[in-house]
Amino acid sequence: MARRALTTTAAAFATTAALLLTACGGGDDASSDDIKGAGDSSPSPTASKSSAAPDVKRPVIKLPSSFQLTFENWTSSDPVEQAVLDDAKEEVRAGYAAIIANDPDSEAVSFYDTKGVRGMTKQWIKSYTDKNLTVIGKLPAFGPKVVMAKNGRGAALSYCTDESDAKTRNRKTDKIEGNPAGTDPYVRYSVSLTKNAQGVWQNSSVRGERGKCSR
Repeated sequence: MARRALTTTAAAFATTAALLLTACGGGDDASSDDIKGAGDSSPSPTASKSSAAPDVKRPVIKLPSSFQLTFENWTSSDPVEQAVLDDAKEEVRAGYAAIIANDPDSEAVSFYDTKGVRGMTKQWIKSYTDKNLTVIGKLPAFGPKVVMAKNGRGAALSYCTDESDAKTRNRKTDKIEGNPAGTDPYVRYSVSLTKNAQGVWQNSSVRGERGKCSR
C-alpha cells in the first residue's frame, strides 16, 4: 500500500503494488504504489483549506469516513513553510480521492501536480482502479520537514507514513488485504515542490523508501 517511487526491486514492486497504501505525489523520475480510498462510502462533509495563495480557487477534495488519512503535526510557524505543507497535503488527499472516485484523470490531482508528474500519478491511480481496488482503514502521515530553496520558488519535503492499519478492498468481491506478512509498515517520502505562477506549490517529484521511518 505504498505510494509512488518506492525504492524497491521491480519484482517486489510488482508483487506488492496492489497492497501499498501511501499517498501519491508524482515525480518525473518517480514510480510508487498508493492507497485506494473506500470508494463506495459516502464522503465526509468537510474539505481542508490551504493557507497558500488564498485568492486561488482550489478544488474541493473529500474522502470517505472509511479511509482515515490523517496528517500529524503538519504545522509550521513560518507562513511560507506552512503554505508548502498545506498544498503538499492537498496533493496527497487529491490522489486518494481520485482512487476512491475511480477517476485517473482527476482535475484535483492535475491542480497539485506539475505537468511532468501527472502521467506518473495517473498510472499510480490506475494501478488500483484497473484492479477494482479501493482502500479502507487508517493511514497517518507524520514527521514532516520542509527545506526551502534560496530562490523561494522551490522546496523539499520529507515525511513518513504508517501502513499498519491501511488495507485494500476489492470493489467487486469485497476481499480485503493488507501488506504481506513481514512488510515494514513505515515508508519515508521525499518530495520536491515548485511554486507555480498562481502561487500554488505543486509536486514535481516523489521518492519513497520503505523501512526508513519509525514512531
